[in-house]
Amino acid sequence: MSVAVGNASSARNYAIVTAAYWGFTLTDGALRMLVLLHFFRLGYSPFTLAFLFLLYEAAGIGANLAGGWLATRFGIARMLAVGLATQIAGFLMLAAVSPDWAAALSVAWVVAAQGVCGVAKDLTKTASKSAIKLTAGGASGRLFKWVAFFTGSKNAMKGLGFFLGGLLLEVLGFRAALLAMAAALAAILAGVVLSLPPLMGRARASRSAREFFARNRGVNLLAAARVFLFGARDVWFVVGLPVFLYASGWTFTMVGGFLALWTIGYGVVQAAAPALVRRSADGLGAEVPAARRWSLALALIPAALAVALAFGPTRPDLVVAAGLAVFGFAFAVNSSVHSYLVLAYAGSEKAAEDVGFYYAANAAGRFAGTLLSGLLYGLGGITPPLAASALMLAACWAVTLLLPSSRDSSRG
Repeated sequence: MSVAVGNASSARNYAIVTAAYWGFTLTDGALRMLVLLHFFRLGYSPFTLAFLFLLYEAAGIGANLAGGWLATRFGIARMLAVGLATQIAGFLMLAAVSPDWAAALSVAWVVAAQGVCGVAKDLTKTASKSAIKLTAGGASGRLFKWVAFFTGSKNAMKGLGFFLGGLLLEVLGFRAALLAMAAALAAILAGVVLSLPPLMGRARASRSAREFFARNRGVNLLAAARVFLFGARDVWFVVGLPVFLYASGWTFTMVGGFLALWTIGYGVVQAAAPALVRRSADGLGAEVPAARRWSLALALIPAALAVALAFGPTRPDLVVAAGLAVFGFAFAVNSSVHSYLVLAYAGSEKAAEDVGFYYAANAAGRFAGTLLSGLLYGLGGITPPLAASALMLAACWAVTLLLPSSRDSSRG
């Protein structure tokens, strides 16, 4: 009886955390499209657009490290609430931007506000992913399914957010859209505070820097692979791709709609990843080789795209769009397998710290990719970002070759 009650309680908490993160991700995706399209319409260059997102990505590195420790020290539910409240503050900062301000002040203010939103995103993500490890327990089959559904549905919501951002920009305008999203997040925050046990996931946090960074070998290697994986995505996805499509004659609505559909499809594939990856009894024996195979396959896609564009196709935008669909499928499986593996490698007592460390690496990859996206596109169009993506993915694949295939070797 107590086991059934415990399972029901875990499922309830998982559902609450997932729903809260859905709401957060919907507004976060909308924010990305709002800022990108609003400031591109004002005449900002591709590199300046990338610069607007740099602090957003850089802040995530520290936020994940600190968030993992704080979630362990004070409880996962409390950190989830802090993340939501911080996002509301970032929205209100952005809503205060005035068209009467000088360009330099506007850029500085937006970068600072984006930094606040970057902290919010990674505090919320670290707390949410850690909650999955806690609620799923030790069953590797349930853990993979819950991680895959959480990650996939989250990215589907992000895709809807891209569309929502473009729609809100057209219907409400920049400032009113931000205020509406802040109000929606306030309602979600109230639900989290009233629904989740405040001390959920609380444990003894690391007491020294040496203890904090003493991760097991599996977590360390997976974090290194994550840097290259997400750097390879964002190096052409963040700035280069939407600007390339717009420069090819696509409208803002077409660009936002396409990226929304791509992200939704990407999320669906992530959620279906457990059906695409053979399972093993120990949770690592088949999953680690799968991570290696999918990383290698993914590395070939941007390389093939760069070669195809070198032949001067009549409609390079359609070639890139088709290639992105193939890239999205392979990337979704890779990301889902990685998200599972970090929780499989992580210890149960300090899962939040392990997850925070891992997603700090994720943020470092996004930061590098975002910076290079604007820089490389400005130098030579879409081809240099594609070439950089292929090189980063080759490095990701090389790191996965070192991943331990058993829990004993992971501790070494």
